[in-house]
Amino acid sequence: MNIAFNSSPTGADPIRAILDASGPVVLAVIAGVEGPSYRPLGAMMAVMADGARVGTLSSGCIEADIALHAGEVLATGAPRLIRYGQGSPFIDIELPCGGGLDILLVPNPDKDALNHVARRQAARDGCSLGIDADSGAMTVHDQGETGRAGHKLTVRFDPPIRFLVFGKGPEASTFAALVQSAGYPNLLLSPDTETLQAGITAGCPTQHMTQQGFPKDAHADDRTAIVLFFHDHEWEPPILKDAVQTDAFYIGSQGSQRARDNRIATLEEMGVAPADIARLRGPVGLIPSARDAGTLAVSVLAEVLAVAMQKPRG
Repeated sequence: MNIAFNSSPTGADPIRAILDASGPVVLAVIAGVEGPSYRPLGAMMAVMADGARVGTLSSGCIEADIALHAGEVLATGAPRLIRYGQGSPFIDIELPCGGGLDILLVPNPDKDALNHVARRQAARDGCSLGIDADSGAMTVHDQGETGRAGHKLTVRFDPPIRFLVFGKGPEASTFAALVQSAGYPNLLLSPDTETLQAGITAGCPTQHMTQQGFPKDAHADDRTAIVLFFHDHEWEPPILKDAVQTDAFYIGSQGSQRARDNRIATLEEMGVAPADIARLRGPVGLIPSARDAGTLAVSVLAEVLAVAMQKPRG
């Protein structure tokens, strides 16, 4: 399983915390998972010298103990692999999920390597971080899947899912607010100032649309979802005509089956290829005929995430 650059959509970034730290710090990484686990292989947490932590590796049952071991690792200067749950010597610490976790602690990790990852993060460019569990040495590679082979741990970083939300009205602003609250990068684009203001109130980045069409500066890579929430459906075809030429992994529009059929007919008249039209989703959402903005927002987000989980990494 690959992970996004942040340890979780809503959490602070342990790598950024390490790069910003002025004193000693330990990188804690899940290096092995047996059975169920709250967090995936490769999840990270930063532990500062004073015990402060950024990120999580469990539901809260091992973080305090990890911080204690991190202090010892800083004192010795050597990496350490710790086992929790099944097969652990720490019988007083139980994992509610019943599985087993191997946690690798790396004192004062290589900031040059982590900064390389951070730069790739800013460029939305995937990469893999290799960690030697014996020495703590780190290397950054273009390719490589999250996994562990002996003392070699690889953590794959893919850009987080990003949302381009087009629309007008409460459906658009509610969806943008939802993904914003979940910590996903997003941009709300609308011709309606009231919709934009609602997005701004929710903390969303916004862009005012002054004409129909896909903005030339609205880049969409293969980790981008494009979602349209228009009741004025004439806004949709000019946007979708260019959207299907991007690498976006999800392109969908709000509306009934009739609206979908009219949309397709218009795109065909505009000369959009059948293969491109086939990329479009609609009506969007896992819940049929959602009648309120909140339900629709959750329904669409669930569908986008389900598609993302099924999508093979290129």
